[in-house]
Amino acid sequence: MLLIYPPLAKSCEAPAGIARLAGTLRGHGLKNCTLLDANLEGQLHLLGRQPASGDTWTKRACRALPGNLEKIRSTAIYGHPARYQRAVADLNRVLEQVGLQHQLDVSLANYQDAAVSPLKSADLLRAAMHPEDNIFHPWFVDRLTAILKATHPSMVGFSLNYLSQAPSTFAMIGFLKKIEPNLPIVVGGGLITSWLRSPSWSNPFAGLIDHLIAGPGEEPLLKLLGLSHNGHHHPPDFQDLPLHDYLAPGFILPYAASSGCYWNRCSFCPEKAEGNPYHTLSADVVLQDLASLCRQTRPALIHFLDNAVAPELMRKLIDSPPAAPWYGFARVSRMLSDPEFCRGLRRSGCLMLKLGIESGDQEVLDAMDKGIDLQMVSQALNALAAAGIATYVYLLFGTPGEDLPQARKTLDFTVAHSNAITFLNLAIFNMPIASPEAPALKTSNFYEGDLSLYSDFVHPSGWGRKAIRTFLDREFKRHPAIIPILQRDPPIFTSNHAPFFTANSGINKKGKQP
Repeated sequence: MLLIYPPLAKSCEAPAGIARLAGTLRGHGLKNCTLLDANLEGQLHLLGRQPASGDTWTKRACRALPGNLEKIRSTAIYGHPARYQRAVADLNRVLEQVGLQHQLDVSLANYQDAAVSPLKSADLLRAAMHPEDNIFHPWFVDRLTAILKATHPSMVGFSLNYLSQAPSTFAMIGFLKKIEPNLPIVVGGGLITSWLRSPSWSNPFAGLIDHLIAGPGEEPLLKLLGLSHNGHHHPPDFQDLPLHDYLAPGFILPYAASSGCYWNRCSFCPEKAEGNPYHTLSADVVLQDLASLCRQTRPALIHFLDNAVAPELMRKLIDSPPAAPWYGFARVSRMLSDPEFCRGLRRSGCLMLKLGIESGDQEVLDAMDKGIDLQMVSQALNALAAAGIATYVYLLFGTPGEDLPQARKTLDFTVAHSNAITFLNLAIFNMPIASPEAPALKTSNFYEGDLSLYSDFVHPSGWGRKAIRTFLDREFKRHPAIIPILQRDPPIFTSNHAPFFTANSGINKKGKQP
């Protein structure tokens, strides 16, 4: 079995999905399981194809490329934000200029091809018919050919999570079908799950992709391989992945203790709209996995991928801290408003929590069924800050229950708590196509294409996207208390690198916990 994580997405940590699948397959005796992080390898290939000419910035960035890669992979530069920003900008400049030579918009976090829309199945099928048009073609021809010759897989699986990965995924699939037309192709991942669970889904890829899998892929993949699940839990297996080549100061261990969301009540949430069920491992199993994985990979940081780290797991982490510092998403709760609990989290190695606060107006929160009140949010922010835990706060503007005065309340709340907010993510609301709340609104196509995941809608208060952008650009982002928070955010890598900028991160110069 060959499992592939395709380009292009951020390449600062290993792909958790294919590692999880590999752990299950190997735990069932399938030892011939090969992992290929084509995202990381493909980006490094493009960086090696430096543009032959360019302006002064491009020439400087090309000369500094080896040094900047080394800097991003060491901790020293994370103590100097301005130097870090320049190194990231220079790396991105090289990738950007290589992409422009092919009329592409390529960055360290995104891939856009004007000729191939990931929202149009016809474009993706055309990308599969003409893989030679893809910028990664020279690299994946050699790489895939060599792997097929060496391992003779009985099946190839792709983990497709983001729209930015779709064009190259289909190009790689098209190439494989040309050289091995009888080799079964299976595709899963977050984007596939969203497509398959859309009410308008009608499979346009039946003649190209043999199997599409929604949700966790372990059991469906075993079934396709003629195996039955043995009933045992198998931790992820990162064997074969280049643990020291990622663009981070040490290996970041991605780990999911659950899938879905234990709250699962927020209005307009994609998890709710797609009907993704909540499944979780016991906290004891999680601790056992982390102990084993930390021995094997010696991570600089653990990244919990859960939609929200469960309260029970937080308590267990306090009682039995893992062997590396950690961060992840959490729901604001009474526990997080307890200063002693937050101090316990910090002692467990928690460097940062990502919090989906969404709004600073209680009526908006209630309309979204967030299940939190602003007094509790205020207490949690202050308790976390006092404990030395950074916060990455997510705010959402333009939900149907919000208008401009309420958005200004969010600004006021953020300003009032600016000393307790370390980082900010500002987003404009997108309506999921399958949202159960959508029929109550006048909707229209958000993007052209049969694979679009969102609907446009007429806001009940006339609070449209243009007005929201104007408010964010002219009021919110210009407030003196907000400006330094936004400037603190690591460019491009954002929350993935943010923990390395927190005080007392616990990471030494070799990228390991002392």
